Amino acid sequence: MRDRLRRPSLVLAWAALALLALAALFPGLFTGRSPIEVDAALSLRPPGPDHWFGTDQLGRDQYARVVHGARPSLVIGLGAILFAVAAGALYGLASALLGRFADRVLMGVADILLALPQLLLALVALAVLGSGQVNVMIAIALAFLPGYARLMRAEARVVRTSGYVETSVTLGQGPVARAFRHVLPNALGPLLILASAGFGMSLIAASALSFLGFGAEPPSPEWGVMLAEGRALLQSAWWLGVFPGAAITLTVVAVTIAGRAAQARFTRRTAG
Repeated sequence: MRDRLRRPSLVLAWAALALLALAALFPGLFTGRSPIEVDAALSLRPPGPDHWFGTDQLGRDQYARVVHGARPSLVIGLGAILFAVAAGALYGLASALLGRFADRVLMGVADILLALPQLLLALVALAVLGSGQVNVMIAIALAFLPGYARLMRAEARVVRTSGYVETSVTLGQGPVARAFRHVLPNALGPLLILASAGFGMSLIAASALSFLGFGAEPPSPEWGVMLAEGRALLQSAWWLGVFPGAAITLTVVAVTIAGRAAQARFTRRTAG
């Protein structure tokens, strides 16, 4: 606790994440206005006492849309990173335990995927899967999967030579039981720490894909969609892009600070 208090940036990051979680779960705590209610008479009002973040071209309150946009934005980013960790863990575990030939094939495929830009790989996946929030999660997960798979492979190869795993062999446990009872639980820690830092990148990718029209669709108050809707009016209505962009930026910064702190703490613990 004292270490956290010495680092105000970490305290602020966790406070921001707590507020984001509350906004995603209980948006009514922050605003009573509807994020999709249209009022043409209020079109393109600048930020002021009545509308803190202004209104868009349809008269919708931007503050309400940013608050309600926390849920779909965070759900897509978090869902994608959870898919990536789960699939990457199983992929890397299979590569480490199925033998030399399987290891070469699986890691060869992973290396090819790692050579491609993540956003390009996600776009290719969406070209096959089609648009939609679930497909965006899967596409981002496929883009992030190779990195998690390689880390799991490295950790699993270390864990499988440990004493308790060798003891389980002498006790007659089968390879599947050893993999899921001993190797996977003890190799999963670094993946979860990496995922906490990678969530920010996942959120950026999700917003970018929504901005391109592959994720949530209007009138959904998703931050990437809001950026896409306001891009043509940025010169005359700057607030349409500034506030959803600021929400994305602050979320990514807070997640990155918290993730790096967790990663540093885990590194110190394992080194000690």
